[in-house]
Amino acid sequence: MNRLRNILTAMAVVAAMAAAAQFPNVVNPEIPAKVTFAGNTVSLDRDDMYERLDRELTSMAYTHGNTLLTIKRANRYFPVMAPILKRNGVPLDMLYLACIESTLNPRALSPAGAAGFWQLMPATAKEFGLEVNNFVDERYNLKKATEAACRYLKRAYSRYGNWESVAASYNGGMARISRELQAQGQNTAYNLYLTDETSRYMFRLLAMKLIMTRPADYGFSLKANQLYRAAECTPVKVSGPVDDWQQWAIDHGTTYMALRDHNPWIRAKSLPNKTGKTYTVMVPKPGAQMRSRQKPTVYDRNWVKD
Repeated sequence: MNRLRNILTAMAVVAAMAAAAQFPNVVNPEIPAKVTFAGNTVSLDRDDMYERLDRELTSMAYTHGNTLLTIKRANRYFPVMAPILKRNGVPLDMLYLACIESTLNPRALSPAGAAGFWQLMPATAKEFGLEVNNFVDERYNLKKATEAACRYLKRAYSRYGNWESVAASYNGGMARISRELQAQGQNTAYNLYLTDETSRYMFRLLAMKLIMTRPADYGFSLKANQLYRAAECTPVKVSGPVDDWQQWAIDHGTTYMALRDHNPWIRAKSLPNKTGKTYTVMVPKPGAQMRSRQKPTVYDRNWVKD
């Protein structure tokens, strides 16, 4: 009898080991009691607040590819974006809005036509001072698009007085959020019944901040040399027409591919520029695109292992 019991026990152990090999350990992210965003403390004691963050944090933590790419791209783009937000009086936490909008993909284009890091629609981009046409689309110009986004965010904040409602309006539109705040008698978008996409949007923002503040806590392991870097460029002013950007690139010691990669706002092979507007074209310096020659800078030390 003891021998049979030992055999059955051994079989159970083998079965358990086989099951463990088939199904890896899946850990639910820890949900804090509260989070801080844009200088304000957000309590997660209310069950819907807890569950909404849990949904987004779990989804984002296990969507490894896009989240990992966002962290690596942030090392290249945050040093450009952060000073613009600071200069405009916009909390740096709003950087995470661009992260959830585009995963910081410089070529991001949604099916609805929103484009660039901040995913601005053409009409909104023009309203806030950007040029959008067949030859130039400044939604893809990191500096100019970030300035435009700041103008939008500041206008929304002057209307709502809190950044969660600003974020909701970025997804759902100022008119809709203003209408719902008034109709539902609330002063914060956290308390609004909204479409699922907009309701989730604010918590995606909180989840992105949690992960990007301490990626290792959510299973992300990066080395400094795995972060993306910015290639050193020479700014060249262009105030007239360009008949052929391909030849222009060759004349300036680079390739058309490199020109378009570093200036995604260029949208065609020529530039009529009938108004004589001055554009700044970034031309990579010789060898600047070689990682072996770039400085291995790290924007946030929390992103990498020591």
